Amino acid sequence: MADLSPDMFGDSMTGQLANQLIQLWLSVRAPVVAPLLQFAINVCLVMVTMLFVERIFMCGVMVFVKLLRRTPESVYKFEPIRDDLEFGNSAYPMVLVQIPMYNEREVYQLSIQAACGLSWPADRIIIQVLDDSTDQTTRELVQMEVQRWASKGINIKYETRSNRKGYKAGALKQGMKHPYVSTCEHVAIFDADFQPEADFLMRTVPFLVKNQKLALVQARWKFVNGDECLMTKMQEVSLNYHFSVEQRVGSATYGFFGFNGTAGVWRIRAMEEAGGWNDRTTVEDMDLAVRASLCGWKFVYIHDLEVKNELPSTFNAFRFQQHRWSCGPANLFRKVLPSIINNKVNPLWKRLHMIYAFFFVRKIVAHIVTFTFYCVVIPASVLVPEVDLPFWGAVYVPSTITLLNAITTPKSLHLLVFWILFENVMSLHRTKATIIGLFDIGNVNEWIVTEKLGNLMKYRSAKYGKKYTLQRMASNMLARGWKMSERMHLLELWTGGFLMFCAFYDFYFQGKNHFFVYLGLQSCAFIVMGLGYVGTFVPSYS
Repeated sequence: MADLSPDMFGDSMTGQLANQLIQLWLSVRAPVVAPLLQFAINVCLVMVTMLFVERIFMCGVMVFVKLLRRTPESVYKFEPIRDDLEFGNSAYPMVLVQIPMYNEREVYQLSIQAACGLSWPADRIIIQVLDDSTDQTTRELVQMEVQRWASKGINIKYETRSNRKGYKAGALKQGMKHPYVSTCEHVAIFDADFQPEADFLMRTVPFLVKNQKLALVQARWKFVNGDECLMTKMQEVSLNYHFSVEQRVGSATYGFFGFNGTAGVWRIRAMEEAGGWNDRTTVEDMDLAVRASLCGWKFVYIHDLEVKNELPSTFNAFRFQQHRWSCGPANLFRKVLPSIINNKVNPLWKRLHMIYAFFFVRKIVAHIVTFTFYCVVIPASVLVPEVDLPFWGAVYVPSTITLLNAITTPKSLHLLVFWILFENVMSLHRTKATIIGLFDIGNVNEWIVTEKLGNLMKYRSAKYGKKYTLQRMASNMLARGWKMSERMHLLELWTGGFLMFCAFYDFYFQGKNHFFVYLGLQSCAFIVMGLGYVGTFVPSYS
C-alpha cells in the first residue's frame, strides 16, 4: 500500500506548508494516534460482539418459540367474554380509552372514530379525549368531533388542561384523576394517529380478566404509510424487527418488555401500584413498564393483533422522534438502575436481563457503536495503516447483524444497502441523544410531538397519484416557503465531508481493506440527508 510522503507537494510556498503538515502528521501517527485508534477499535469490537451475541440469542429464542408454538393463548388463560343472560353486561369490566393529543389537526378524527367503533358494551366503556392543543382552531375541531360522537350515544369525554406540564405523561396522569375513572378496571391508550380494529378490546381485555398477574397487553403497530417514501420503508424495517423479535422474545421469555406508549391495555391497579405516570423522562411508557415489572407484574405481547398508525414521513419529524426515543431510555437507565439492583421482587436473572440486554446493549451500546465504529473508527483506520482492524469485526459480524434485522421485512430485502446507509446516518443523532440522556446534559425532558401528515397525504395522492414523478418532486421542491437553509443539517454535512475525504484517501493510496466503496456511499448518504433530500416534502395548498 502507498503512503504519504513528506515531499509529495513540491517546493512552492504552499507545497512546503503542506509538506510540513504531512511531516507533523507522520511524526505523531505511529507513536500517538495509532495506539489510541487501536484501543478504540478494540472497544468497538467488544461492543459489536455484545450486539451480535444478543441478536443471535433473540433469534434463537424466536426459533424455539415458533417450533413449540408458544402463543399468548397457549401460555396464558384466554376465554372470550360473553353476555350473561342473568346479569347482562356485568361480565364485561369497565374500560377507559384514553386518546392523548396535541395539535393533531390532520389525524385527530382517525383515533376518535376508531375508538368510538370498538366492540364493547356501551355502558361498560368511557372514551376520554385528552386535548393539550395550543392551536385554538384545532381545539374547536376536536371538541366538535367529540360532541358529534356524543350525540350518537357514545360515552365520550373531552378533557383539557390549562398547561402542558409533564407533556403526554402529565395529560394521562391528569386524565386518571377524573371521578368517573374510579369505576374503570382497565385503560386502553391510543395516540391520535392510531386506528384499532373493532375487536381490539375483545382480543386484549380477556387476558387481563383471566390472568390476575398480567398488567399489560400490547398489540403490534401496522404502518399505513410504509410505502410512502424510502424513509418510511427504512423505518418499517427497523420497527418490524422490534415488534417481530424484541417484543415477542420479551413476552415469551421474561414476561417483560417496553410498553410502546400506545396500542396497549393496562390494568389500572397495576399502574397505581407502580406509582402511575411519571414525567421524569421523555419515555413515560417505558418508565411505567419498568416500575410495574419491578413490582412483580407481567406483560403479554400479541403479535397478530395489529393497530394501524402512521410513520413520520418528514425528516425533521423523524429526527425529533429518534432523539426522544434514544435520549429517554438512556436517561431512564441512569435513574432506574438503583431500583433494579436493589429490587427484591424479581429474580436475579430477570434483573440482569433488564440491566444488560434491555437497557445497556439495546439502548446504549447499539446506538453508540453504530456511529462510533462505522462512521468514525473505520474511516479513521484508513488514515492510520499501523492499526489492525479485523475483517470479521468490520464486515462479517455487522453483515450478520444486518441480515438478522432485515429478515423480518422480506419485501424490503432489496433495499438492504439503503437501510444500512440510512441507519448509519441516523446513528449520529441517536448517539448524541444517548450521551445527552446518559449524562443528563441540558434539557433532556424536552418533548417535541412527532408530526403526522394524515390528511395531507390524501391531498398528495389525489393531486399526484401514487407514482413519485419528476413533476411531483419539482412541485414539492418549489413549494411556497421552501428554503434550503431551513433544511440543511450541518452535522450530517460535516460527517459526510469527513467520510468523503477518507474514501478518496483510501482509493488514492490503495488501502489494505479497500473501504473506499463503503465510505463513498456512506458519505453520499450523509450529504443527501444533510441537504434534506429525504422523506416527504409537505405540499403547498396553493
